[in-house]
Amino acid sequence: MLRVGLIGAGFMGGMHAACYKALGLNVKITAVADVVREKAEKIAGAAEAEVYDSGEKLIESADVDIIDICLPTYLHTEHAVNAMNKGLAVFIEKPVCLLPEEGELLLQTQKKTNGIVMVGHCIRFWEEYTWLKKAIEEELFGKVISAIFTRISPKPTWAWDGWLLDPDRSGSAALDLHIHDTDFIRSIFGEPRGVVSEAARDNNRAINQILTSYIYRDKLVLAEGAWGYPPSFPFSMEYRVMFEHATAVYKSGSIPSLVVYESGGGVSTPEFKKEDIGTNVTGGNFSELGGYYNELKYFTEQIINQREIEEATLEESIKSFNLVIREIDNAGGL
Repeated sequence: MLRVGLIGAGFMGGMHAACYKALGLNVKITAVADVVREKAEKIAGAAEAEVYDSGEKLIESADVDIIDICLPTYLHTEHAVNAMNKGLAVFIEKPVCLLPEEGELLLQTQKKTNGIVMVGHCIRFWEEYTWLKKAIEEELFGKVISAIFTRISPKPTWAWDGWLLDPDRSGSAALDLHIHDTDFIRSIFGEPRGVVSEAARDNNRAINQILTSYIYRDKLVLAEGAWGYPPSFPFSMEYRVMFEHATAVYKSGSIPSLVVYESGGGVSTPEFKKEDIGTNVTGGNFSELGGYYNELKYFTEQIINQREIEEATLEESIKSFNLVIREIDNAGGL
């Protein structure tokens, strides 16, 4: 059995706890840390796990195989480096880090320790997105002409100590929210030749909406990320991809969520066999476990079967991080 030390018991920590519970007997949370002890105790009580008041103490003392880091972004690097130096496998929520120099330190530490590391780019594991990747790679409808991705959210006021709305701790909507689509675009189309970005900002000049055109030779690729909307505004992630012989449209929360409009006039709705794994009820802007479950299932199965992590690797994730930093700089900086 793999023993997990979960650091961070907020919205994302609750997501991961629900996923580990759904994974079953081969994986178990045995230690939880959070500076808000009541939050750690809530998750730990359901899992019969030890409680720590800091991630540092958990890494130092807990008897675990995996450290799962669900902390605010500005705390990722310190904990990941400490965990790798202890010889523990590490799962880091996205974005992997806050600063370019932190990315370099993480890569150096992984190389030094030969550490097992994966980053939580869950969209790579979302069924509707894995379907799209396969359709593109196998040219099921011919080549891609254009692709537009959108991710919009109410203002993230649920975060501990308001850290998400502080760009010095989160990197703004560009780095925390929009990076999902940037990473997925890189995973299906490769590195763009360049980016052109525009940003809208809140009253404190922090980016709360970003629009980017990714420059490729043979296709138009655009992405929007925004989180400045009212509390009543529903979270949505969408894509619209025009192929030579069809257009695929996906919108979260709708039924059917994915529709393919074929050039010959046919309309189809790809279906997915989804496991009944429940939902997360700890707040935030999204409750479906979906890709979160799939990514943690992949991560733990790779470790159990002693296979190399090949998806959402540390190296790949830092490349996506660096690309978003280029977008932020292109839009005028944080």
